[in-house]
Amino acid sequence: MIACQRDGAVWTARITRPDKANSLTRDMLETLAGFAEDAAGAAQVLILTGEGRVFSAGADLEQAREGLATDPVWERLSGAVAAFPGLSIAALNGTLAGGAFGMALACDLRIAVPSARFFYPVMKLGFLPQPSDPGRLVTLVGPARARLILMAGARLDAPEALAFGLIDRITEDLETTLAELTADAAAADPAHVAAIKRMTC
Repeated sequence: MIACQRDGAVWTARITRPDKANSLTRDMLETLAGFAEDAAGAAQVLILTGEGRVFSAGADLEQAREGLATDPVWERLSGAVAAFPGLSIAALNGTLAGGAFGMALACDLRIAVPSARFFYPVMKLGFLPQPSDPGRLVTLVGPARARLILMAGARLDAPEALAFGLIDRITEDLETTLAELTADAAAADPAHVAAIKRMTC
């Protein structure tokens, strides 16, 4: 349910559970985390994307009730993405919800299709967000807008998410935009990519 592609300098992980809104099981999260960890030192570009009309609805509901919603594997995944020394991109093929925010927030860039929606209903569901998510969200959108999303349960459309700074670009054609955004980093020396990444942290 995670399709992993290693294409030279560009590694892509695709969530392939569209019949379940790409909701994430523990095994899927471990696969994503391991893929991101392996990409460090082996790739210059890391892409996370999904299949269908939803990037991910977050945790699989059955497993969430069994404890997945607060499992440390979410932090392992977002930490691995954040630690990746190259360019990381969340290519949001559709809606981003719940715990799936973590891996997207940890990426360097977030691009989305016009139909994407964004919501993180931890207040409604009675869970705390993953520990690193609020800080990363505040860095991107500011404290008030972070509270709007996490505490007031706001649902953003793509233009509003772009205006907030939650995403960096809206595109009708993810594949073409990805090719344009990754070309320079994919062709560069890995040490050069890592150096520029460090300078912008």
